Amino acid sequence: MATWFDESRLDDAAALEAGDGLLRALAESGARVRLAAGDAAAAIEEAVGRAEGLARPRAVIAAGPDSRLLRAVLEPWCPVPFVAWPGPALPGWAGSLDLVVVLAPDGADTGTASAVAEAVRRGCQVVVACPPASMVAEHAAGRWSTILPTSTRDQLATAVIVLDYLERVSLGPEADAEQVAEALDAVAISCSPLRDLAVNPAKMLAIALADTNPVVWGGSVLAARAARRVAESIRRASGRTALAGDAEHLLPVIEATRTRDVFDDPFADGAGELRPMLLVLDDGAEDPVVREQRGRLQAAAAGRGVRVETVTTDATTEVARYASLLLSGRYAAEYLRLGLVED
Repeated sequence: MATWFDESRLDDAAALEAGDGLLRALAESGARVRLAAGDAAAAIEEAVGRAEGLARPRAVIAAGPDSRLLRAVLEPWCPVPFVAWPGPALPGWAGSLDLVVVLAPDGADTGTASAVAEAVRRGCQVVVACPPASMVAEHAAGRWSTILPTSTRDQLATAVIVLDYLERVSLGPEADAEQVAEALDAVAISCSPLRDLAVNPAKMLAIALADTNPVVWGGSVLAARAARRVAESIRRASGRTALAGDAEHLLPVIEATRTRDVFDDPFADGAGELRPMLLVLDDGAEDPVVREQRGRLQAAAAGRGVRVETVTTDATTEVARYASLLLSGRYAAEYLRLGLVED
């Protein structure tokens, strides 16, 4: 059964209403960050006060499956050794001199609960963001443990409150929850289903994605993580082989693309094949290596007639820029899902 893209559905009230649940969840991203920050404010104050009487930890360990987001933010900034440990345990050397931070948005992961229990047993300082009545919270009870209560079950919102704590104890960069929420609100306004195709960047990006197999690239560490998450959203929305990776991984895909010929028969076999499209997530990083890699990708795309689309952000902090790029890509993926129909 053939699948094609009907762009009229992106401005069709009935079609938009059918997809309202997913689009509404995206629009509420900023509200979830504010809610998480409000829920955890008192606990963060208590944790910061407790940390003032302690020496700086020997190392910071982010435990659990969501630890990679913390690693992307903290590795360039953390003044002590930082380790992301996504498994259900801890490094063998972890002990009472170390701080273990954990994101557990739903609080029900048995592996995360096991890692938290191990941290408590070893006497580590432990800071866990999770629902207060959850399995992870039960395993986190201990003398040196702090639970930052959450109710949103949103990974980004949960990460923001942990990063807020780490910033306030001088272990991480600025991660103001209100700035992140404002960046998310700005994307929700510009990409709202109430804005028509002509002025809606996410709808226009969905149209660009419609007949392609996108390759998604972000130059900085956080933009690269956003690229992986956006590619995952596109795969879920379309079932296509959206790829994300470093420049050296994506260049062979672009360079192997058949060059377009204006004399190609549009009805010939293979003429309707999905071509790559380079989607660049630009968070404003001006590192020379990032500029060089972006230039190589764009030059290769120009040489092969591969379309290039760029998503930008003017958010003020690194975490806010990551959140903005991620939400923009997720909106485009949902509009892609909405427009794809089967004959």
